[in-house]
Amino acid sequence: MTTWFHSWRAAVRIARRDAWRSKGRSFLVLAMIALPILGVSAFDLTIRSSELSTEQQLERSIGAADALFTDGHVDGVPLLQDPKGEQSTPAEDYDSANKPWPSGSTDVGKAIPAGSTVLTDSSGSAKLTTTHGLLHTQVRELKAADPVARGIMRLREGRFPEKTDEIAATTGFLKSSGLTVGSTLTARGFDRTYTITGAYELPSDLKAEQVNALPGAFLAVYGQAVEKAGIPKPDVSTTYLVKKAGGFTWNTVQEINKKGVVVTSRAVVLDPPADSEVPLYQKDGWGTYQESAAARAAALAAVGTVVGLAMLEICLLAGPAFAVGARRSRRQLGLVGANGGARSHIRAIVLSGGLVIGVASAVVGTVLALILTFTLRPYLEEYMGQRFGGFTVKPLEILAIAGLAVLTGLLAAIVPAITASRQTVLASLTGRRGVRRSSRVLPLVGLAAILLGGVIALYGSVVTDQLFIVAGGSAIAELGVVAMTPALVGLFGRTGRWLPLSPRLALRDAVRNRGRTAPAVAAVLAAVAGTVAVSTYAASRDAQDLAGYHPSLPYGAVSVLVTQEGGRDAATARDAVQRTLPVDVRADVFRISVGKPGCPPWGGSPGCGRYEVVLPPANECPLWRSAPDGTDPSEKFTKEQRRALAKDWRCKSDPNSGSISVESGLLIADGRLLTVLGIDDPGAARALADGRFVSFSRAQVDGSGKVGVKLITDTEAADRAAEQRKPIPGEIKSFTAYQVPGSPATYGVAGLISPDAAKAAGLSTVPLGSFFTTDHLPNTEQRQKLDGELAKIGGDVDLVVEEGFVSKNSIVLLALTVFAGLVTIGAAGIATGLAQADAEADLKTLAAVGAPPRVRRTLSGFQCGVVAAMGVILGSAAGVLPAVGLRLTEERQEMHFYQEALDNGWGISDTPPYVPVVVPWETLAALLVAVPLGAALLAALVTRSRGALARRAAH
Repeated sequence: MTTWFHSWRAAVRIARRDAWRSKGRSFLVLAMIALPILGVSAFDLTIRSSELSTEQQLERSIGAADALFTDGHVDGVPLLQDPKGEQSTPAEDYDSANKPWPSGSTDVGKAIPAGSTVLTDSSGSAKLTTTHGLLHTQVRELKAADPVARGIMRLREGRFPEKTDEIAATTGFLKSSGLTVGSTLTARGFDRTYTITGAYELPSDLKAEQVNALPGAFLAVYGQAVEKAGIPKPDVSTTYLVKKAGGFTWNTVQEINKKGVVVTSRAVVLDPPADSEVPLYQKDGWGTYQESAAARAAALAAVGTVVGLAMLEICLLAGPAFAVGARRSRRQLGLVGANGGARSHIRAIVLSGGLVIGVASAVVGTVLALILTFTLRPYLEEYMGQRFGGFTVKPLEILAIAGLAVLTGLLAAIVPAITASRQTVLASLTGRRGVRRSSRVLPLVGLAAILLGGVIALYGSVVTDQLFIVAGGSAIAELGVVAMTPALVGLFGRTGRWLPLSPRLALRDAVRNRGRTAPAVAAVLAAVAGTVAVSTYAASRDAQDLAGYHPSLPYGAVSVLVTQEGGRDAATARDAVQRTLPVDVRADVFRISVGKPGCPPWGGSPGCGRYEVVLPPANECPLWRSAPDGTDPSEKFTKEQRRALAKDWRCKSDPNSGSISVESGLLIADGRLLTVLGIDDPGAARALADGRFVSFSRAQVDGSGKVGVKLITDTEAADRAAEQRKPIPGEIKSFTAYQVPGSPATYGVAGLISPDAAKAAGLSTVPLGSFFTTDHLPNTEQRQKLDGELAKIGGDVDLVVEEGFVSKNSIVLLALTVFAGLVTIGAAGIATGLAQADAEADLKTLAAVGAPPRVRRTLSGFQCGVVAAMGVILGSAAGVLPAVGLRLTEERQEMHFYQEALDNGWGISDTPPYVPVVVPWETLAALLVAVPLGAALLAALVTRSRGALARRAAH
């Protein structure tokens, strides 16, 4: 034991001294190992610090209150809830009883126990004035300075409001609005002015744009003001913060649930009941979510695979560096052997080099992660949009991550240690290389792994729908290719006979010294294989997305639509487009309004109705026709009948999609809209001018050539009729229709009525927006200027500029190519450094026989280029397999869903899914040509033409 300890102690001291002497090489390996450790440790610290304890979560949601009372919106009927108050449902089973679900509001105040301290928390919205224009902002009425609300809002500057004409604002709102503490603001259509007295933040939503007023100081009076202007008042939701002596137990919560109120109790959340005591969890379809053991195993397997491949890549990169150190220290190692040292001592010295670098990497990576995470905490919080619960350090997790660094260093030094220990003392002292034989077992193991991985990936892609099986098989196959790298390098040597002198020498040297060439080639192979796999998958997805792309408008066309407040901002938005974009043709559009002028398109607000285009019964798909008894109509048909009906024009899904956000795609516009949409049909233009309904959907025209538009003024009666499967009451306006022949692209427009025809039929209309054609596609500067103009409106303006299909993966492909290039150059550079250390005697011989000095540069460049080229070629071939496997799996999944949809009559397209496999030739060209060439040129540039003067070796 003592001998073992002293021998390793001496080995560590020698390794530490050698690492200090070779600072450049040591720093390179340390950086390769420490950077991943830094990233993983910082990620772990960030995630753990962002996790909140239960007490912290309660403080941010209910402050210092004992409970939060929320309306369950079940019309006061008893309900069931989970302990956290996040899920709830009526206690009665309305589906089985075929009864309509309750949806009315509840008087929450009656459920609050007497003697409790109550604080109301109401939220609504309004368009507030800013230095730039208007900003649609959340307005919250909560007495934030009350001790019960402590912790919900954190004051950053000034104070919370104390008067009815004061408000506080979040830092996010102040940043967006350009206002400061002390500024004044008001709301659009509101005659009251408010002074900003303070700035606060929501700890769990730092980017929130919100203002805070005292209860009753804003929302109620603002709602009255906008209602006078004919605009529906904003929806207001109110919760109640309740503080009561003794708190609220689970039994108390269940009693309150009988009144239709949901309760989030501090006591219950901190000490939840068992699942068996929660009635909600006893109902079918409800329960606590628990990840299955299989899912956890799959997640762990995925993490383990990623970590393992990352460690393999680092070992392949760092291994040759340790081999360089061992090669340059072979005289020192020979002296150890000459003085009685055993082979185990040689291995210990080289392994200690990996241990020293690994420990140093772990310390550096961990310390930097702690410092950076602590220093950058405010920026991380801003980026994540929430304050951390604290700076949390999990020692076991940090130690485990640091242990990976030590393990990686040791694994990277294993092969160099074994190689160094096999050198004879005489060969080490004289500098002779000896005879090197590659393993005959390793290629066989690699071939078996390739076959096994290929079979697993093929099984996963053809027989099952499990992506992780494909990924696992591909990883095994890639490891097999890595194991076969020495044999594959030998095969490359047969091409040397056709090469000129310098590349032939470089290739011969690489093949003869596979011990240093193979790890570098394998490192390049692994990086390139991953890049090619992801690039092939991304290019294939792009091709699939392009084939399935449905433009919102004709290329270069623009639409700007405003559905809020009766389109009062439509003219402002239209003018902004005309000022900033190269507009050619403009078509103004309107929508039908039922009720108040400011009603939203689909109704829902008090005094607001809606409309719908009547679907004639003869044109309704039999698979979707509602049955009086509420049963699924498709169940009346056999599978073969459902497949046949899927080809019926009534049951096909509408291929037209676009940017139209109104009921039934019905617009009020003139013939200019036909020009903007690119519909060249003189008959449609004449029909529109004659006051007829221009239809682009065959289903909405009845047998007599008419189209009906139903005006629904009583939405509650309509909803009750729909629940009872009765005809929906409403007045029907009938129009003579013109059906546009063929299937032109209408971009979501299903029908057109001219403004004169709508007025003649007694339809009320409000502005919706405009459609434009442009002389050319707007550039980035014009788009930014338009976005700034529209932001001043403060509302939700729906802007669409049709640019055609734009790939989302181009940046990803470029980043992957750059990453693979950097790894390739790094690995090839390490191999070149090792080659120069080995070939110094050959270079001296070449210089002695008259070779010019540039031969050293040329040979170095070709050595680097040969390693890079071999790795890139092998990696490109190995990377295609996982991408093809994943695409085959996706094709199988989509075909399965397609066949299931046809069997069940879900009304999808009768065209089978298109799942192509596309090879990214641009990326491959960059990898196969540019990267090896760049590596060769870089190596030639950094290599000195003349070698260093060496002392004569003693013999």
